[in-house]
Amino acid sequence: MRLGYFTMPVHPLNRDYPTTLEEDRQTIILCDKLGFHDAFVGEHLTDSAENITNSMIFQATLIHATENIKLATGTTNLSHMHPVLVATHAAMFDNMSRGRFILGISPGALRSDAEALGILDADRNQLFAEAIDVILEIWEGKTPYDIDLPGNRFKVSTSQTRYLDVGYGIMPKPFQKPRPEIVGTVVAPFSKGVIAMGERDFHPLSANFLMPKWAATHWGNYAQGKSNVGIDADTSDWRIARTIFVADDDSTAKSYGKDDANSPYRFYYSQILKKMVRGNRQAVFKHNKDEPDDAVTLDRVLDDLVICGTVNDVVDQILALREITGDFGELVYAGMDWVDEHLTKRSLQLMAEEVMPRVNAAIASEKAAAE
Repeated sequence: MRLGYFTMPVHPLNRDYPTTLEEDRQTIILCDKLGFHDAFVGEHLTDSAENITNSMIFQATLIHATENIKLATGTTNLSHMHPVLVATHAAMFDNMSRGRFILGISPGALRSDAEALGILDADRNQLFAEAIDVILEIWEGKTPYDIDLPGNRFKVSTSQTRYLDVGYGIMPKPFQKPRPEIVGTVVAPFSKGVIAMGERDFHPLSANFLMPKWAATHWGNYAQGKSNVGIDADTSDWRIARTIFVADDDSTAKSYGKDDANSPYRFYYSQILKKMVRGNRQAVFKHNKDEPDDAVTLDRVLDDLVICGTVNDVVDQILALREITGDFGELVYAGMDWVDEHLTKRSLQLMAEEVMPRVNAAIASEKAAAE
């Protein structure tokens, strides 16, 4: 099982903006040194807590500050810009990073972003579907493109203005062939969108705020999508994000990971819970659909969703997660605000150097025993 990193840390609103951006950068630089496989970075235009406005710009600052880690948008919100911009910017990034790029995509979920862009009443899922079709057509095609897909609002051509002698009318191709890996974040139980991901060879990343039993619903749909196009699904394609804190002692793990009023994990989920309630999406935290809304408390959400403890405790909790979800290819560690820099970095170190080797040894032993 690979180890990845995801950052859309919810920063306290009074924190200095340049400082939080640099802390988020330094965390990914550390993840690169610790051997993390990839790092996903989210984006919002109008959220001063989740304050990275363009994940590709942010990740570009890390191309020459890292050596091996793949740099992923997590996600690029396709309803926010014309697909020509996404296709060309992503292709340039892929070339600048020599293939250390993953394109994470979504429609863009934040309603205040949509309002600011004047698309609050638009069907953002439809915008997303049309945009990704055009992006792939650009990457697969050649000048003058002449993209005019049925039912698609985005028409792309350079036929009237191209001047090949000087390079006009030609869009860049990605470095990776035929294209970079494309990953979609899945935030809903039983998501039907995962079927389409399987059919199109996009890879799912199950969100960290989904309970394990809801994340488990994604695999069957992904496998169905693969089956629809005559391909066997590979569990290495599936990523599951989790909120994790590893400490050297039990009391620090419990305090910093859940209970202390200054815990970044407690602050993170207090913010996420408020946002879900405001959007009438708190059902994602329910143990069953018939539970009353007031059953969803912050303490219960923390108990359900934060994996924390010493190394052995966290190993056991990850293996217990895998018992619920089944096998998956990558565990994605969700980053938090730096309330305590030492504890933040120590948790990442313990995760990479102690937890994951033991998890993978246990998985290898289980598979050997089954053969």
